[in-house]
Amino acid sequence: MKKFIESISNIWKIEELKNRILVTLGILIVYRFGAHVTLPGIDATQLTSLAGQTKNGLGSILDMFTGGAFSKASVFALGIMPYISASIVVQLMGIAIPYLQKLQSDGESGTKKINQITRWLTIGITLVQGPGYIYNLYRTLPSSAFLLGFNSFEFLFSSVVILVTGTIFAMWLGEKITDKGIGNGISLLIMIGILARFPQAFVQEFKSTITNNNGGPMILVIEIIIWLLVIICCVLLVMAIRKIPVQYARRTTSGDFEKDMMGGNRQWIPLKLNASGVMPIIFAQAIMFIPAAVAGLSKSDASQSIVGAFSNMFGFWYNLVFATLIVVFTFFYTAITVPTNKMSDDLKRSGGFIPGVRPGAETSDFLDKVMSLITFPGSLFLALIAVFPAIVVSFGVQQSWAMFFGGTSLIIMVGVAIDTIQQVNSYLLNKHYDGLMKSGKNRKAVA
Repeated sequence: MKKFIESISNIWKIEELKNRILVTLGILIVYRFGAHVTLPGIDATQLTSLAGQTKNGLGSILDMFTGGAFSKASVFALGIMPYISASIVVQLMGIAIPYLQKLQSDGESGTKKINQITRWLTIGITLVQGPGYIYNLYRTLPSSAFLLGFNSFEFLFSSVVILVTGTIFAMWLGEKITDKGIGNGISLLIMIGILARFPQAFVQEFKSTITNNNGGPMILVIEIIIWLLVIICCVLLVMAIRKIPVQYARRTTSGDFEKDMMGGNRQWIPLKLNASGVMPIIFAQAIMFIPAAVAGLSKSDASQSIVGAFSNMFGFWYNLVFATLIVVFTFFYTAITVPTNKMSDDLKRSGGFIPGVRPGAETSDFLDKVMSLITFPGSLFLALIAVFPAIVVSFGVQQSWAMFFGGTSLIIMVGVAIDTIQQVNSYLLNKHYDGLMKSGKNRKAVA
């Protein structure tokens, strides 16, 4: 505990790190404030039916990603999800479109162009989702809730403009956190929205188990223990690493290549069990909104059965498809983020090699095979954690509290928290290193 307090105090001694943390907290406060600002022209006191729509099912996931802004008809009602959807589309298109493939290999300049394409696509997606959200308000809220008149063009036009602006502003806030703050801005915005629902979910479960005598205090204690164990599993999933030994030849004047190899120094290539982080589950969650939305356009019995199956996030078919998508996206995103060909070329240029494997194409194939072997159990573990809320619900746990036993919420919270802590830790280590160098020089000068 003393060491932890000392680490916290050291954070505030580093001026740059302190400023970055303050900027991050300030932006998060602005984002949370905007989530409670209702769209102009809507009576905020008549949103009860909208809140009921987002209490269970897919509506609760939408409300969770937006931090409650969806159920409050807020200016941030669409949240950051249009940007996530645009990122998915751009990355999928990068496989088939040569222009995007070229941009991906152009380094920083290509990344900037891809980001700009993603921003414009975000605007396009928001222009489609905005009217859809307003149409949902028309169907859900009473006509008296619309202060500018029911179905008025002024309200429709102004609300769509505000929703688009809100999403772009939220995207800008996320990018500012990444540039000027600490951690990944977009992920932090999602995480803070999830955390906003945690106290209410716990209080509801507490009332259910204690006040309503639904199992008593012991059941609540058991649930908390299981919840902590799931968090530990998530941490292990994010942190697990497989190390591949790499030998570096130490060139000498002996002319004996084998002797030079034996005298080389050995290092390691760290390959993560879950190299894709939280992105597969975010991608899969975004895709899971599509079947119910498309099937809802038809009134046939088959379409309505599909809507029912994919609107129940705790149902069998929903979780089966959800888990399958997570496995697929884990392999897909790992293939994008871990370029084994580039790793092989870099090793060859630096004089490194994997013992028993020829440099070049064989090294690339070996790394690809290893990544596939460690990604498969990692993807299954990720999918299991993702569908775990559906399992605990079957044992009588409240749905709002079950959301934090795994699924999108817990994995995002753990992944983003670890990533942010690692960035803070790197600042601390760098400062500690600089201090040692400075004290070393001082000692040398004194000597």
